[in-house]
This record gives sequence, C-alpha cells and structure tokens, in this order.
Amino acid sequence: MVGRVLIVASLVLIVVTVLPLARCEVWWVRGWDFPRLQIAIGAVSVCLYAAFRIEAAVSLEAAALASGAACFLYQVSRILPYTPLFRCEVKRAGVVKDSRRLRLLSSNVLVSNRDTNRLIGCIREERPDVFVTLESDARWEKALDELADEYPHTIKRPLDNAYGMHVYSRLPLEDVRVEYLVEPDVPSMHATVVLRSGERVRLHVLHPAPPSPTENETSEERDAELVMVAKHIAAHESGPVVVTGDLNDVAWSTTTRLFRKLSRLLDPRIGRGMLNTFHARWIFARWPLDHFFHSEHFTLVELRRLPAIGSDHFPILIELALESERGTASETPRPDSEDERLARRKLENVGEAS
Repeated sequence: MVGRVLIVASLVLIVVTVLPLARCEVWWVRGWDFPRLQIAIGAVSVCLYAAFRIEAAVSLEAAALASGAACFLYQVSRILPYTPLFRCEVKRAGVVKDSRRLRLLSSNVLVSNRDTNRLIGCIREERPDVFVTLESDARWEKALDELADEYPHTIKRPLDNAYGMHVYSRLPLEDVRVEYLVEPDVPSMHATVVLRSGERVRLHVLHPAPPSPTENETSEERDAELVMVAKHIAAHESGPVVVTGDLNDVAWSTTTRLFRKLSRLLDPRIGRGMLNTFHARWIFARWPLDHFFHSEHFTLVELRRLPAIGSDHFPILIELALESERGTASETPRPDSEDERLARRKLENVGEAS
C-alpha cells in the first residue's frame, strides 16, 4: 500500500511538472504554471518520506526519491529568481528628489466586495500618486469618488462583468486611451503621467481574462493581449514606462517572461520575493498575479504587499525613482528568435498577427 502511494504521488508530481512545458493553451494545462511553490513542497514531502523508507538502491522508494528530487529542482529553478537568494534585477534607489518619484498602488477589489472603506483607508494611509482599481463597478466608482478632491485626474470604465477598471491620480494625465485590445468586454487603460518634475511616464493598466472553466477555455486571449502591449512598448515607447494590473498570470510563467523580453521591461520582484497577491483568504494557494513592470529608467524606492481589504487579492504598492543614470542591476531582458516565433503564434491564435 505504501509503495502504491509513493508511485501515485511521484507520477502526479511528474505530470504536473511536465504539463506546463507543453505549448498548449488549454486552461487545465496552463493552470499548472501557478502553484510551483506548492508543487516543490509536495516534492520535498515525497523525497523525505521515500528517504526514510528506502532499503535498497533499486526500489520503489529510490525511484520516488529520484523523481521527487528532479521535480523539486526544476520547480525551484523557476521560482528561485523571485526569492532573496537571487540577484535583484532592479537597483535600490539613491537620493532622488520627490519630484522625480512615482508612487503607485494597484488593487483588484473583487466586484462583489462591499467593504469599500478598507481600500479607501489604505489609500489615505499610503498616499500614492496614482492608484488603480480592477473589477471596480459603478458602486465602487461612487465610493472612490470620495477621494476626488485629492485625486482629480481620473480614467473610469465601470463594468459589472468583473473587468471594470479605474485610475485616480494626483498627477496630471495626458494622452488617455481606453482600449479593448482582444475582447470586446475587457478593457485596458493607457495614459501619460506627468511627474512633479515635468517629466512624463507612460502607464499601461491591464486585466486580461484568465484561462479557466468559467472564463476562457484557453489562455489565447490573455497571452495575445500581453504580447500586443509588449510589442507596442518595444516599437513605440522609448521613454519611461510602467505596466501594472492583474495579469491573471504568475511572474515565472512562459507568457509573462515572454512579455518581459518583448517589452524589455524589468520586474522589481526579482531578487526580493514573490509578494503573492492572490488568494488573500487561502494561505495554501497563493501566487503573484498582480504586477508592476517598468523600464530601465527607474530604480526602486519601495515595493510592498498591503493588508487585505476584503477582496481575494491583496493590494500592492510600489514607489519608483526616475534615475536611469544609475542603470539596472542586471542585463535588460531581450527576446531571441524563438521568443519572436512564439509571440507571432500567440497573435495568430486571435487573428492579430501582422
């Protein structure tokens, strides 16, 4: 009986480790990109159990130990950059004038969440220059308008389909656009934030629909939106850029890594920690879905996950310094020919290849 349990556990570990390697966009395959830490913990458990029971070099226990160790090492290799054991990709900011800083807060509020006061209190405490809400509907808009005197510059698209989106800013916003890049009911927001120094930062706010049995059966729509935005940034935006939002994808997935390579944007999480933002209520099932990516013009002042607000996501806060002369801590990610082929295929899946 014990041997059978080890065999089954080892086979499950192998399957869920190998499945995400497939170039298959169906939701139940792509979903295994998410719980790499949980799978690694499961692999450690199998290894420890097999090690205590091993009696011969050639045995079920030895096979379970070997397969568990292989799965553990692979999973750790994917998530290791998002731990303090890895070199930081973005340098810590030096002494920078407040006028050249940008403080951003992003929060998926959960459309059914009625406790608007917790987020409003969080915003008043943290005092971001710009805050972004996702899944915000007309009721959330009415509550957030309480902050209109402090945040007079806004972009609003209230929706009751869990894809509403709002931007509130103390700083002026220029060249504002709300676009529906892939799906007719899933918006994205794009604007230029004018810093107190007069310098301009291009801001993109995204919330693509996830692959799931209740949303899209595949990740094609999500992946295509990320590729479209990344390619636009690379082709048309040479100045400071920040991308934020709930990407419905984890930082270490193939698609998010492809997004970073195509856009040449940096991930301030690398070398600092996962800062898991979802699920706020389920400690055993958490991963980083809410992101900030930025161009090499910035260094990092602060990056924090904030306390729960009643949503299934934690808010997340970043403060950046416009300090490109300090450079990055590591080489800016860039795509190779295989990345470009993968990007074209993802656009072809939704009929957007050029």
